Amino acid sequence: MLTLLAYATMSQKPVTPTPTIWADVPDISVVRVGRDYYMSSTTMHMNPGVPIMKSRDLVNWRTVSYCYDDLGSSPRQDLLDGKNEYGRGTWASSLRFHNGTFYCSTFSNTTGKTYIFSTKTPDRGPWKKTEFAPAVHDHSLVFDGGKAYLIHGVGKIRIQELKDDLSGLNPGGVDQVLIQDVAAPTGAKAGLMGEGSQLFKVGGKYYLFNIVWPRGGIRTQVVHRADSLLGPYEGRVFLADQGIAQGGIVDTQDGRWYTYLFGDRGAVGRIPYMLPFHWEEGWPVVGTGAKIPSEASLLPGQTDLKGIVRSDEFRAKKLGLEWQWNHNPDPALWSLTARPGWVRLATGRVDDVVTQARNTLTQRTFGPTCTGTVRLDFSGLKDGDTAGLLALMGKYGYIGVRRTGDMRELVMVSATSGKPEVLAAVPVKGSVVQLRMSCDFAKQADLCSFSYSVDGKSWTPIGAPIHLRYELSHFMGCRFGLFNFATKQVGGHADFDFFRIGS
Repeated sequence: MLTLLAYATMSQKPVTPTPTIWADVPDISVVRVGRDYYMSSTTMHMNPGVPIMKSRDLVNWRTVSYCYDDLGSSPRQDLLDGKNEYGRGTWASSLRFHNGTFYCSTFSNTTGKTYIFSTKTPDRGPWKKTEFAPAVHDHSLVFDGGKAYLIHGVGKIRIQELKDDLSGLNPGGVDQVLIQDVAAPTGAKAGLMGEGSQLFKVGGKYYLFNIVWPRGGIRTQVVHRADSLLGPYEGRVFLADQGIAQGGIVDTQDGRWYTYLFGDRGAVGRIPYMLPFHWEEGWPVVGTGAKIPSEASLLPGQTDLKGIVRSDEFRAKKLGLEWQWNHNPDPALWSLTARPGWVRLATGRVDDVVTQARNTLTQRTFGPTCTGTVRLDFSGLKDGDTAGLLALMGKYGYIGVRRTGDMRELVMVSATSGKPEVLAAVPVKGSVVQLRMSCDFAKQADLCSFSYSVDGKSWTPIGAPIHLRYELSHFMGCRFGLFNFATKQVGGHADFDFFRIGS
């Protein structure tokens, strides 16, 4: 049995793979049904939640549905009383296909519950919701021998049987430890000792994938196998290279195998990779010595991001699936029909900071570089309102129009110090302006700058570039955000004519 140290010391030229999707799509779970692949991902505090994506080639993905619109109402979910669910919400999901039905399970650190969603039509939904307490962390949903189970845990991995109707854990069913020490194959004795379970049955054997993160090392994927679901399991290192880990495996119709994993890549977030592997003596093997294989064998990076992020002229009757709200939206305070061809964001309460404001409309940023541009009509702002374009993170930045009395000015605000500070303010005339946010994620530069245009042709920088930082307080990559919030009175509105992305 090779330890992590032994793998790390093997000589191999480093290979840096191109991300499958250069955007924040972490904790992915993939299933193939016929020639179609479906994928789910973590949602955190965004709604609608748990996106379901579809692909025919494991490279180009598009969002086709969500498992839910929201998980109910509470001060945290609704951004009330100064509360929020940043860093909480729903985490890693498990997507499975069983007896003609798709199942997607997840859990919420906000509600303290586990959720199992099901549908026969994942391309459009709807998804039926089953919920129960407690919240079972980073679990793998398993159907085997006519029963259903959740495999989960941190360090020590256990299996618990579900009730036949999936409505909760079965108090009289299987409940036992499968693996006493997930990190044992790495030789690590400290750090994150194992989580992120995903289990698969291949050729009559059971393969359980988990991550470990040795202190001072990198996120590492391990795999355990057994002849029986209940073990005993033996394990080894699956991949220890560039921190790419946490995921599972999927095969193609023609018999090729890929592992889907993610890597932390700075402010853009946790981004997925699809890597080929082969089988040796009943073990899944990536490259040589648990290292990423040669570039020639890698899938190309995503060639079309339009299924994940998309420009929008707001001409449709409903928002595209690329959009998610920051926390629960208030449906009474946004509209696509109040001014056809524009999306209107109205204020219904007073807030101190933009991250506590409701109805911020978001899309992912993406790498290696990207821009987002909006055309804003600010004539409906009231005294104390600010509306504009936000780089949504824990320590954010934005460009917007602020109204103070009868004066309207363009402001560039940075909260990278931990509190919002106006870095620039410029008087603006008229009622319409274009705003742009530009991000550079190449080589994890993680820089964001802002500019504006009064004619849509010439652009003027404002303020100073800010350094974006991925932090656990939000636990998400940077997002474009269209916002409007009030600090003095309610009833104002901002209209956005379009949102256009560029690279």
